[in-house]
Amino acid sequence: MSGNTTKMQATAAGLLPEQVREIRETTVARIRQAAAALGQDFSPIPVHFDLGGGTAGMYRVRGGERWIRYNPWLFRKYYAENLVNTVAHEVAHYVTDCLWGLGRIRPHGAEWRSVMALFGVPPQVRAEFDLEGIPGRRERRFPYLCACGPHWLTARRHNRVLRQGVRYRCRRCGEDLRLRQPSGR
Repeated sequence: MSGNTTKMQATAAGLLPEQVREIRETTVARIRQAAAALGQDFSPIPVHFDLGGGTAGMYRVRGGERWIRYNPWLFRKYYAENLVNTVAHEVAHYVTDCLWGLGRIRPHGAEWRSVMALFGVPPQVRAEFDLEGIPGRRERRFPYLCACGPHWLTARRHNRVLRQGVRYRCRRCGEDLRLRQPSGR
């Protein structure tokens, strides 16, 4: 996705051009801060403003390409908090990926927490935002049951049950979840 496209999305979400620039500059500054503190060379990576829903930021890797995605709607509504916490959070994922590789460490494990400490930012995994007015994709959910009550699986998990025979267990009672059949009329 081009830089112009993500700028248009950020502007459409209500971020000012100077805010987009500040978010990008803060991302680069955090990468440089980690590089200097750890004696490593971390290249700047692309930043996109194309994330929606309740997620403020996301670090992604695909085919050797790395980038960070930010939610312009949440940045607009909670700008100062996201500029500090979300930027540090996603850059910490990038730094730990460069140093240890994804899949070799826990996403929010000791390594990630140590990078957050280097930034002087509390290692908060999730932020509780009021999502009123934030556009988002709502995924359909399907009703499942176990011995202790109902559960709602996402469409993705429901399709894995149907197509691949995947089984999910209740964390409380340990029983396999089963699709709730519609009541006959």
